Amino acid sequence: MTVLVTGAAGFIGFHLCRRLLQTGHAVLGADNLNDYYSIALKKARLDLLCPLPGFSFSLLDMADAQGVAALFREKSFSHVVHLAAQAGVRYSLECPRAYVLSNLVGFANLVEACRGSGVRHLVFASSSSVYGGNARLPFRETDSVDHPVSLYAASKKSNELMAHVYSHLYGLPATGLRFFTVYGPWGRPDMALFIFTRAILAGEPLPVFARGRLRRDFTYIDDVVAAVESVIPKPPGPAPDWDPLLPRADRSAAPYRLYNVGSGRAEEVNTLIALLERGLGRKAVRDFLSSQPGDVEATCADVTAMRREFDWRPRVSLEEGVERFLLWFRQYHGV
Repeated sequence: MTVLVTGAAGFIGFHLCRRLLQTGHAVLGADNLNDYYSIALKKARLDLLCPLPGFSFSLLDMADAQGVAALFREKSFSHVVHLAAQAGVRYSLECPRAYVLSNLVGFANLVEACRGSGVRHLVFASSSSVYGGNARLPFRETDSVDHPVSLYAASKKSNELMAHVYSHLYGLPATGLRFFTVYGPWGRPDMALFIFTRAILAGEPLPVFARGRLRRDFTYIDDVVAAVESVIPKPPGPAPDWDPLLPRADRSAAPYRLYNVGSGRAEEVNTLIALLERGLGRKAVRDFLSSQPGDVEATCADVTAMRREFDWRPRVSLEEGVERFLLWFRQYHGV
């Protein structure tokens, strides 16, 4: 395969590019290297990717319609994995325009470029955030996602709808993957695992929302990459069991599918903190804060569909994943 991976300098993009290259595929990575978090970390990821045979890189903002169109004119891709996005639920309260430009305009530019370009399969990142205020666990792909509680979630649901339109109108095979709280080595510094580790090592208070009782489906990066890797070469066709009288959100008469990618377990943030305390050999100082707008009480994925259709299952426990993260963190930061 020749794969375009957008967001290649990001957390998931970096790991996916490395895996695809290891298995012999050609990869063009695109990223705008924005400063939402450390550019140095993004460049360090690229420093590991750029020397690898089969990898090339394009500095590109997906909101640049002319730039995206030019890339597709100059290069030919058999598959596209779209991971570039403005991430973060809480940041969407501070800077909503960034989400409109990256997640809506950028996605529109991408699907338009894919149209008629010979791309055999578009795989794109959605999010567990689309489930919004749903309280019934685990979340299933057939659940309603009509009540998002953050602009980030709304933008991801919009991506799902836009992809479906292009699948329906132009026959573009598209698969959306709803990722659940991805963590691991080379992770994002704005995520709880990174923030907590740095605070514990510095002897500083941890910002703990809702007294640490929020529950999240923490999903290790290797499991996420394995899921994406299994989906890429298998573009969907129209669902044979599609019934317009009983429509389902996760499939269509068009070549379109949606899948959850998570561990299938909801773990308290307090459990995460306890594992960090044990791994670092230090006690955390907790600064208890009330929940913020956009937060949800719990997330947990039903991954039955991924298991059934791709023989995929999560393999790394939270305990093992935290150990691997801390090993990387100490090596990378020299602590």
